[in-house]
Amino acid sequence: MSIMLALILILFAAFSRLIPHAPNFTPVISIALFAGAYLKKRYAFFVPVAALLLSDLVIGFYDFGSMATVYGTILLIVAVGLMLEKKISAGKILGLSLTGAVVFFITTNFAVWMVPASIYPKTLAGLAQCYVMAIPFFWNMVLGTLVYSALMFGVYELAGRFVFKQKTVQE
Repeated sequence: MSIMLALILILFAAFSRLIPHAPNFTPVISIALFAGAYLKKRYAFFVPVAALLLSDLVIGFYDFGSMATVYGTILLIVAVGLMLEKKISAGKILGLSLTGAVVFFITTNFAVWMVPASIYPKTLAGLAQCYVMAIPFFWNMVLGTLVYSALMFGVYELAGRFVFKQKTVQE
């Protein structure tokens, strides 16, 4: 279908990080899955990172270790999206969205705990405390991921069925 539509949806989702929203109610995981599912490999890894970087330029940067973990996790989720191999279904999108949110939660909160200036002690109890304190943000991440995944994948698939096929019939 249209790579332009896919890029517009990704840019729209990335732009949504700049408008007021609940903490962690973001499209980041959805962008990575969507890019992996619909973009060619050479663009699938570049586009989500570029979109994240552009929005981070406006929002602001944070410590390098945390940023590297966020960006690395996004690349991992793109790779998971590539596994859809054009065999996209609502069940797979739901499962991968939830998996992406869990992976993001685990990796990024581990990075928060590892940062030298972290408020959490470098003990198992400190790590557990870090994860427990992040649970409210996790639920927002899950909800945001599910909403944005439904919107992005849904709009793209509906456009493919109704807009692009109508053009083909009229020609």
